[in-house]
Amino acid sequence: MVLTNNNTDIKFYFFTDTLDEIIKKNIKNFKKLSLIYKSNSINNTNLTNIHIIKKFCKNNKISFFVSDDFKLANKFKTDGIFLSSSYKKIGNTFLKKNNFRIIGSAHNQLEYYIKKKQLCDVIMLSPLFYNKKYSLNKILNVCKFNLISMNWNKKICALGGINLGNFKKLRMTKSIAAAFISLMKENNQKKSPLTISNKRAFS
Repeated sequence: MVLTNNNTDIKFYFFTDTLDEIIKKNIKNFKKLSLIYKSNSINNTNLTNIHIIKKFCKNNKISFFVSDDFKLANKFKTDGIFLSSSYKKIGNTFLKKNNFRIIGSAHNQLEYYIKKKQLCDVIMLSPLFYNKKYSLNKILNVCKFNLISMNWNKKICALGGINLGNFKKLRMTKSIAAAFISLMKENNQKKSPLTISNKRAFS
């Protein structure tokens, strides 16, 4: 599978804790893609992998973020930080400056207000579609996603269960970005490229 982004107005965020040749190949087909280092295990930060990912991002002019750790962001001089929904601290934004971006994720209105206080520029609302991490009653789907985010005055990114089959449904939301994990790891050459052609749907 070759992943492409034909709409330069759409932003993409990819979560990973490592890189391989499949991921690298898919990444290079995207424009306006940012990488977020997020360990799969709690308290298991791999500094070597961070070095590798940062070098790859620098060589390919890709924005690089780390998750939930301002000290780590400072150590690696990242472009920004991702604050997960479980990160509740307010005021640890000592790196907030013009060229440093803070993004976060939320599942509901309460978490949205926390992310606003954390000065997040973009807020990822999840889970939009089904994935194994959440039970079926936790899935938002398009209608609930739109109701929750109706009065949000921050840029919204869709997160959770996004794949080739449901990608076009993002046009039914006011998301200006999409975030994913597994999609970038697929390598089925028989599938059609992932393309975005409706510019107005994401404006």
